[in-house]
Order: sequence, then structure tokens, then C-alpha cells
Amino acid sequence: MKGETNNSNGWHPTPSESKPTLWVVSEIYYPEDISTGYYLTNIAEGLAQNYDVKVICGQPNYASRGIRAAKHEVRNGVDVFRVASTTLDKNKIPFRLLNMLTLSLSMLFFAVRRFRKNDRVLVVTAPPSLPFISALASLLKGASYTLLLHDCYPEVLIAVGKMKPNSFASRSVNFLNSWLYKHASKIIVVGRDMNELLRNKTNGLKIPIVFIPNWADLETIHPTPRSQNSLLSDLGIENKFIFMYAGNIGHPTDIESIIECADRLRAKEDFHFVFIGSGAKASYLRNEVERRKLKNVTILGQRPRNEQIVFLNACDVGLISLVKNMWGTAMPSRTYNILAAGKPILALTEDGSELARVIEEENVGWYTQPGDVDKLQAKVMEIYENRGLLGEMGKRARDAAIEKYSRESAIKRYSQELEPA
Repeated sequence: MKGETNNSNGWHPTPSESKPTLWVVSEIYYPEDISTGYYLTNIAEGLAQNYDVKVICGQPNYASRGIRAAKHEVRNGVDVFRVASTTLDKNKIPFRLLNMLTLSLSMLFFAVRRFRKNDRVLVVTAPPSLPFISALASLLKGASYTLLLHDCYPEVLIAVGKMKPNSFASRSVNFLNSWLYKHASKIIVVGRDMNELLRNKTNGLKIPIVFIPNWADLETIHPTPRSQNSLLSDLGIENKFIFMYAGNIGHPTDIESIIECADRLRAKEDFHFVFIGSGAKASYLRNEVERRKLKNVTILGQRPRNEQIVFLNACDVGLISLVKNMWGTAMPSRTYNILAAGKPILALTEDGSELARVIEEENVGWYTQPGDVDKLQAKVMEIYENRGLLGEMGKRARDAAIEKYSRESAIKRYSQELEPA
């Protein structure tokens, strides 16, 4: 993702007459390399060959918080515009809402000034206000917009207990979504369960909905020998059987079941659980480990993306965990990088979720229902007793990442789906 940068104070190229203009709208973009930033940066740069790609985004406020990026630069063929907004602590709800409000207003004013008739717009659902401001600007200026759904609202908020089903708030969100979907050129989803959920939500609107999965970072992640893993040696757990959770530790994560399982297995000295990441439930995780005095759990902070090859290979099994009622609402993108590292997956997810389907179709792991600690504990023991099978399962995981979840195949699909009907 390295490339020459031309800042707005110097020369920048004139858009090619033959290329249609595509605006990519996302709060998070390079230099942010967390999930959304990584994917949207790669999508924008991957489409630059066929489109005059322009990006509207905010200043870094996640893993790269504190970095002040250029307001305007050209990077790898993409014109990047970063608008002003507050960058307060996103883990505090009032500050997060203020960030979302100021960012949305800045993006709206910018988009209304810059969008042109027949421009194409690709907007991601993070934060959830961005699709609405992009839609409004597109309709005002005669552009067409495509929604990229990484999360489905209000379902995510209902699942994490922030909104009640059939409440006035949830009905209002669904009403606004109907307007949003009705005027969209297309909706792109990252899971087949999400596709099914959206088809029900848009019944009668005749909006094209297509499934394009996210991909594995095959350029930087591949299996490495366990015996050579520096993280394992640094932690002194080379001889343990390790389950690793690496990713956002947010509200949609069933961290409670994993901790309870670790507590029940504290007497089994062969097992060790490692957590890498940050998020809204990270403090709960630390407090519980300290309160329960769990010596079989190690918590590390967020690690840079370029260290994934080390920490994803520092385990026997990768953990992915979702709370109940997340079916159709999200697909953890870390799944694909665990596959790229050639690791089996143990997931807490519901039947028929995209995560469950990938695990079953590729025969690369196991899943249990969220909140069922008894089944989770039994599955952990079963995996350990059959650990001789992990090598073949890991090979299937790596093969699936290469054959089905590559960046090239995803970008090709995006290019095809953004063409006018």
C-alpha cells in the first residue's frame, strides 16, 4: 500500500476523460489500517485503473489516532480528501456521537460542493450516518450511490442491547433505511446471511443486492513454523495449546463466554487463551481476568497490522466470537486472515451465519452457539483431544483463502458491480 503522494499544494493530475468518476465515502481510510480502513483503501486503489477515484474521509481517529494526515493528497492514483471533524475518544458514547455529527456535516457540505451529475458513489456503513448524507448529496447533484454494508442497523444495536425491537427508535431507523435503500443503485453486502436479511427488508423495492466477501491479506500473511514464533517465546507459552482472539473487542463480541470457559479450564495447565485488540469490552476483559486471577489468559493491546503474520501464527486455533442475534448483521473480516495463516477456527456464532457457512463449507473449524459455555468448553476439550487433525484443517484453511478470498477476485467483482446496469 505504499506509493507516491502528491500533496494538494503541488501538482495533481487532471482526471482522464475516458474514466467515470467514482467517489468512495468512508470515515476511515489510509493511514488507518484497521479493518474498514484497510478494505476501503484497497478497494479505492484497486479501482483506480478503471475509474477516476476520489475519496472523502476523516482524519485518523482509531489505531492511527494522533497522526495528522494531509487534507488533500494523491496516493496510488486516488485523490484523497480529508474533511475536518472532532476526533474525541470514540469509546465514550457522547464523544462518539459528536464525532459522527461533525464528520457527517463536513462530509455533506463537501459532497454537495464536489459531486457532479452522473458521478458514482460507493459509501460504507461506518458510521451509520454516512450513507444518508451520501444519498442526500447524490440525489441533490444527480449522482448515483451504491451502499456497502459492513453492518446492518438497527439489528446490530438490538443485538448488543442498545435498542429494543419494535421500539420507536428501531422503527424510525427502519423507516429511514427504506428511503435509503429505495434510492440506491445497488447494495453490496459482505455475507450471504446479510443478503437474505436485506432481501426481506427491501421486499418490493426491487433493489439489486450482491454479495462480495472481504478478503484475506495474502500479500503479508502466510503460515510460519510455530517453533520460530517470537511472540510465543516472548510470552513463555511455547508449550501451551493456544486459543487466540485477535481483533476488535467490542459490544458485538461474546467475550463473557470465553472468559467463563477459561475460568472452568484453569486447572488444565495445557490450555492458554490469548487476546489481542482493543474496544468497548476490553476493560471488562481485563477486570474479569484480574478478578478471577486467571493465569491461563494473556491480554495484549492492539498490535499493528504489519505484525499479523507473527500473532496470527502464535496459536493453535483462532477464536471468533459474536453475541446472540447477530445473524445477518456483520461478518468478522478477521476470519479471512486466520484462514490465510493456515489456522483452524473456533467460533461462537449462530446457525446459518456467513461465519458458520465458511467454517462448514471449507471444513476449517467448529462453531457453537453464543452464550452456551457448556458447549464451548466441551468443544475446546474435543479440539484438544483431536489435535492431530489440526494440520490438515489448517492446510484447507490456507487453500480456501487463496482460492476463494483473494483481493484480486474481490476488486474484480467491485469493478463489475459498479458498472451501470
